[in-house]
Amino acid sequence: MIIKVLGSAAGGGLPQWNCNGRNSADARKGAPDVAPRTQASVAVSADGKQWVLLNAAPDLRQQINATPELHPVPDGGPRNSPIKAVVLTNGDVDAVAGLLCLREGQPFTVYGTERVLAVLAVNSIFDVLDAKLVKRVPMDYGSPFAVEGPRGPVGIIIEAFGVPGKIPLYLEEARAGAGLGTQEGDTAGLRVTETATGKRFFFIPGCAKLDDALRARLKGAPLLFFDGTLYTNDEMIAQGLLNKTGERIGHMNMSGSAGSVAQIAPLDVGRKIFIHINNSNPALRDGSPERAAVENAGWEISYDGMELRV
Repeated sequence: MIIKVLGSAAGGGLPQWNCNGRNSADARKGAPDVAPRTQASVAVSADGKQWVLLNAAPDLRQQINATPELHPVPDGGPRNSPIKAVVLTNGDVDAVAGLLCLREGQPFTVYGTERVLAVLAVNSIFDVLDAKLVKRVPMDYGSPFAVEGPRGPVGIIIEAFGVPGKIPLYLEEARAGAGLGTQEGDTAGLRVTETATGKRFFFIPGCAKLDDALRARLKGAPLLFFDGTLYTNDEMIAQGLLNKTGERIGHMNMSGSAGSVAQIAPLDVGRKIFIHINNSNPALRDGSPERAAVENAGWEISYDGMELRV
């Protein structure tokens, strides 16, 4: 199974268009210790020919152009694509906006929970994806399914499961009376398995906390992509970027006794990779104390173009 990190940053990317924080400013200047990053998305394939996207970032067109494996096949006719399906973990802008880059009459399948597909259904702009060509298929928690493209299964099995999280920012006002925490179907994690070999990994780009159910699920996992949004809970406040904590926006931080590094340490996970990393996070910087701390704890910081074969 081939895994390509198309984008590794959180919403806004690095540099963020209106951000003058240290990381964004230095990335914009071309500083060698902080590489630019696009918004989080991963592509996975069992055969190197048919690809499944895990989330569709707003930067998807740029990510496709930077990834030869996702280009049209030269002998495949005037229009074709190796992208056969997209699996959505939530309805956030940075997870679904890239679907708009996949218009132009190309068949593929979109998978999401009923709640996430409902977000697409009430926003008519997503109707640019012709319903006759682009199927929207609901996925239920705890029910593994074989991912299918226009011509059948592509050799990948997905199981979605609920993780603690938060509703998308743009839905907060509409749901103000119901609270901002995750309701069933708002925030999903994915177990991704190669059909032929049974090799698997977990993809959890957004997570507000590690509960007992998630601990049990991740115990002994061979490979994990996990929410790396913030290093400390209040870093965006401290940097003057946003008056919200990580807890408020529905993301764990890396450091501290309640952070992901400490909480996941006892779970015997084989390879641990942070993804969906915010532009404020000092661990993005090569050689920083924060980078050293997470690497010394056995974690990796993902980057655009990172490739794994499992």
